[in-house]
Order: sequence, then C-alpha cells, then structure tokens
Amino acid sequence: MSTGTLWTVVLAGALGCYLLKLAGLSVPAAWVQHPTVTRVVEFVPAALLAALVAVQAATSDGALVVDGRLVGLAVAALALALRAPFIVVLVLAGAAGALVHVVTG
Repeated sequence: MSTGTLWTVVLAGALGCYLLKLAGLSVPAAWVQHPTVTRVVEFVPAALLAALVAVQAATSDGALVVDGRLVGLAVAALALALRAPFIVVLVLAGAAGALVHVVTG
C-alpha cells in the first residue's frame, strides 16, 4: 500500500468516526433513555470484548487453532465463575496456557 493510499484510508476512517460520533450526539434523548435501548447499550462493550477475546484465542493467521490459549481462556472462565479475584484469574489462565504450551511443545 502506498503512502498516499494509506493516508487516504486514515483520513477516511477519521472522518467516518467523527460522523458516527456526530450522529450519536444527534439522536433525541428520549430514544436513548428507552429501557430497551439502555439494556442493549450496557451489554455492547462486553459483547465486543468477548468477540475480540474469542478471535484472538481461537485463530492464528486466519485459521482456527486449538492450543494453550483456549485452555487459558477456559481456566479464566472457570475462575471467574467461581468468583476468584481478577489477579488470580490472570495468573491461573497464564499458568494453564503456558503449561499446555510447554507440554505440547
């Protein structure tokens, strides 16, 4: 990709983000305060984060991969379900993923 094309893409993306923000500010307050909209908006960040984690944990170079990352993710989910402190979740997930990586080579 040439430098000119790259800057065109960057500027188009910046303009698109600005217009999206402007559109969000233009929505009437009554629409935003509707209970259904409020409920959906509260879950959007968690859903986006979950999607990002799933893609990062289960793919490599565009292919589906089953490795230590999925084990670490499963251990983290279990630790969260058991209401472990966040630092414990991180340590357990990291240790489980590293152990699988060491064992499987």
